[in-house]
Amino acid sequence: MTRILIADDHPLVRKGLKDILSSAMGKIEFGEAEDAQQTIAESKKSNWDLIVLDLSMPGKSGLDTLKQIRQINPKSPILVLSMHSESQFALRAIRAGASSYLSKDADIEELLKAINAVLGGGKYISRTLAERIADHLDSNIQKPPHENLSDREYQILCMLASGKKLKDISKAMSLSIKTISICRQHILEKMNAKNNSELTQYSIQNRLIG
Repeated sequence: MTRILIADDHPLVRKGLKDILSSAMGKIEFGEAEDAQQTIAESKKSNWDLIVLDLSMPGKSGLDTLKQIRQINPKSPILVLSMHSESQFALRAIRAGASSYLSKDADIEELLKAINAVLGGGKYISRTLAERIADHLDSNIQKPPHENLSDREYQILCMLASGKKLKDISKAMSLSIKTISICRQHILEKMNAKNNSELTQYSIQNRLIG
């Protein structure tokens, strides 16, 4: 029997995914997690045939959670199903060990296609993401400044640009305000920006935030 762990902090999303997958694939044994800590704990318990992971759960940053799952359970394929568009996090998620990345506005047909590909031992990469990966590997193409940020810095950039305060970012990422403040300074230096307003303007222009 196929065993799938659904990690998402919204009960309706978990139920919807269970209904869709049960209807399309038959009998499945599901596990559920509603935050980063539960997801990591479930990953330690057993080898799942598939982990469907949301990047925006409470407890820890999504990319950090993904990396930790990959360390704990190297063989369990991970499909990231996120509210964030491909342009925001897909490339970083694939680099961190995800087998596929879909935004939550993907249609059911594409979701099932991705899940079947991943369960079959492969990867599912959309055409637009494949082009983005090819561009990233092309050494002749000048990389935008945000590509020089670490995953942690990039996530903080997106939250700063969205108007979140340091204390809110600290809570969301389970990091001290001092750590977030230091990361913010590194981001400003790497982005050659003077303040959060310039970070927001850059992020909007480069479609890093909605």
